[in-house]
Amino acid sequence: MDQIDRNILRELQDDGRLTIQELAQRVGLTSSPCMRRVRQLEQDGVIQGYRAIIDPEAVGRGFEVLVSIEVKRDRGAVEAFEAALQDIPDVIEAYRLFGSPGCLLRIAVADITAYEQLWIERLTTLSGITEVNSQIIMKRIKEPQGLPVGR
Repeated sequence: MDQIDRNILRELQDDGRLTIQELAQRVGLTSSPCMRRVRQLEQDGVIQGYRAIIDPEAVGRGFEVLVSIEVKRDRGAVEAFEAALQDIPDVIEAYRLFGSPGCLLRIAVADITAYEQLWIERLTTLSGITEVNSQIIMKRIKEPQGLPVGR
């Protein structure tokens, strides 16, 4: 990956809706070589997809919670827990961690009542769970901006 590829990545992270012509102009290429580079980055798995950034309030999911979960430290429990998370759409991010807590979830729901229902009906019923701790997000200080790809 050279500097032009890094520039392409930087520009696409900033605005994934750029046309190839606009992108090519910004990175100092003509359209055809720019398109070839973008396709190669996609084929290599460097660019994994394109998404719209949605206002959580606009879709009724403005209440976000970070949830730390302890899961029994055996392979079966961990695998069952991770598989079960795939079926809970309110869990928008999930990470297995070294140390304690063993797992960190980011959950987006409508309000505290919806979170309480999710907590009672889904989270605490997952097998292998030994502890659930919730931290309500007061304010998002820094939005995701993409990955630094170097200059």
